[in-house]
Amino acid sequence: MTHTNDQPTRSASGTVVPVLAFAGITVAVMQTLLVPVIKDLPQLLATSPSNATWVLTSTLLSGAVATPIMGRLGDLYGKRRMLIASLAVMVVGALISAVTSQLLMMIVGRTLQGFAMGAIPLGIGLMRDMLPRERLGSAMALMSSSIGVGGGLALPAAALVAQHANWHALFYGAAALGVIAIALTLLTVPESPMRAPGSFDLPGALGLSAGLVLLLLPVTKGSDWGWSSGTTLGLFGAAVAVLLLWGLLELRVKAPLVDLRTTARREVLLTNLASIMVGVSFYVVSLVLPQLLQLPRSTGYGLGQSMVAAGLLVAPLGLTMMFTAPVYARLSAKYGPKVTLILGMLIIAIGYGAGLGLMSAPWQSLVIAVILGAGIGLAYSSLPALIVGAVPASETGAANGLNTLMRSIGTSVSSAVIGMVLANTAHTVGGTAIPTMHGFRVSFLIATAAVAVGLALALFLPKPHRASQLRASSEEEANLDRAKRALRGFHGRVLDADGAPVARAKVTLIDRRGRQAGATLSAEDGSYALAVPAGGAYVVAARAAGHGPHASSATHTGEEHPITLDLPLPGKTITA
Repeated sequence: MTHTNDQPTRSASGTVVPVLAFAGITVAVMQTLLVPVIKDLPQLLATSPSNATWVLTSTLLSGAVATPIMGRLGDLYGKRRMLIASLAVMVVGALISAVTSQLLMMIVGRTLQGFAMGAIPLGIGLMRDMLPRERLGSAMALMSSSIGVGGGLALPAAALVAQHANWHALFYGAAALGVIAIALTLLTVPESPMRAPGSFDLPGALGLSAGLVLLLLPVTKGSDWGWSSGTTLGLFGAAVAVLLLWGLLELRVKAPLVDLRTTARREVLLTNLASIMVGVSFYVVSLVLPQLLQLPRSTGYGLGQSMVAAGLLVAPLGLTMMFTAPVYARLSAKYGPKVTLILGMLIIAIGYGAGLGLMSAPWQSLVIAVILGAGIGLAYSSLPALIVGAVPASETGAANGLNTLMRSIGTSVSSAVIGMVLANTAHTVGGTAIPTMHGFRVSFLIATAAVAVGLALALFLPKPHRASQLRASSEEEANLDRAKRALRGFHGRVLDADGAPVARAKVTLIDRRGRQAGATLSAEDGSYALAVPAGGAYVVAARAAGHGPHASSATHTGEEHPITLDLPLPGKTITA
């Protein structure tokens, strides 16, 4: 079912997009916050290296679990409310980590920090609900790219802090960013009135959480436990069983956490699978370049850079992703998000291919970071537009949460596989394992292969119908597109008891299964237009402050002709 807002559900100031993007960058910082001190964590926490990895793994796991759950809660109870809740949990987690050097408490704090990853799909959902069509493409591109931007910019900043201050200052800084993001959200971001029908699927949330933990634990720890060990294989088997049972449960629930029927649609399924590959490609460069840059020159291939210099040389990865958003908007307006996804993946492949021969000087790492940043930025920017253009407005948060989860799975797989490759190809010097150039090149080849798979998936994406494409366009193009969509649905006016127009009344389209298929607000003259995704029976309902509700049932063939349906408020139900 496809739905595109014809107009924002509520007026949004010009600060909404940068504030939501800042919130996204803030939570994405958690992914790479500890990368500069990762080799020192066992000593800092007085524990073994395998135990210390849980400080990173816990954040990854909680982020994967939180994204679809917070997306669904946002659809049900308010996206702004859940966004603020996500940021508040992150602040609490950062403060816990800031005051402890004890492993268990550090893991608790890091788990709470990962919970904030749900802010990304919530921000995308808010943008869809509030922004006019002509601003939506570039805004969602910036929000989606904030995952990479935050991770990229955190590397040099965290390196600078870790090199010149106590490492706990990293968490105080993260908490401060979270407080600022909460304050700005409260001041500038209105709540969306869009709500999904139904209630929260608690059994579905528990089943998905259990399945994801059972899946991602062996992915992230397999190299430590052994990929053929009973623990690893047993957890993979348990994950498959739990996720299959969860899927059967979701298909029987009236209001599921994840609508698997929608998720199984070709455009949604292929986009999510491609997202995994983009996630793999993003994390490879984040793992390889900092290590290559900081290895001493005495190894014969290390580039001998300081922690801060290495962070600065990798920083263009995130900066390029940020500046790619407006470029994506222009390309998507002309060619559509499918083409920009394909173009982004081609650029990523070129970057990794060139990187195989560009590892002998620091400036070459800078070139690789810029090329990969441009490609990953285009790919990340395309994903929410493809998802939003394929699901109803009431499922935006949950659908984008699932898409963000797919990227998290990609980064998890990347972390596990690349970690295993670098460990198995390392050589030992003075009792310390040193990654080799062979390992770095194999890692780049793995990233190239992942992008090739993602590119193949993207090529099989169906071409979006002109009427349902979510594209950044000029005001004139948006008006023309709205006029075309109005020919395939219901239109009319919302009127009061005296026949006067009612402005800003909420008009909702409900399908035969009781699910919201579209929503809009009436214009100043009381007019509204709602496109139908397919032929069939619908209910068109209107509600406005100070007026009683009104609903009309009607059947549309799905062809490109309009059905006029005026909605008097208040009034009894009529049949058209």
